[in-house]
Amino acid sequence: MKADTLVKTTIAALEDIKAYDIEILNVTKITSLFDYMIIASADSTRQVKALANNVQEKAKAANETVYSVEGEQSGEWILVDLGNVIVHIMQPATRQYYNIKALWTDQSKDN
Repeated sequence: MKADTLVKTTIAALEDIKAYDIEILNVTKITSLFDYMIIASADSTRQVKALANNVQEKAKAANETVYSVEGEQSGEWILVDLGNVIVHIMQPATRQYYNIKALWTDQSKDN
């Protein structure tokens, strides 16, 4: 599946479980490891886990590989690695503290 289609599938999976502040970063000019980074917020550990699970289920249903899932124990921040697309699902305080969008967008201004 093309990365663009995988992004659409992932966004739909996130919206199904009411993720909010969903942002899509195209990082092709920064790294060759993956094409897109998706960042989404959720209000509780239960919702973070449900969102990550739904993303995995929808990706697998589309015959995509889920390479890795990190952070399932705590539920404050779960990363789902779909190969060309990396998904970060975070609670708002964690998202604000780490501010990974700024790390990737500030770096892209240099290119």
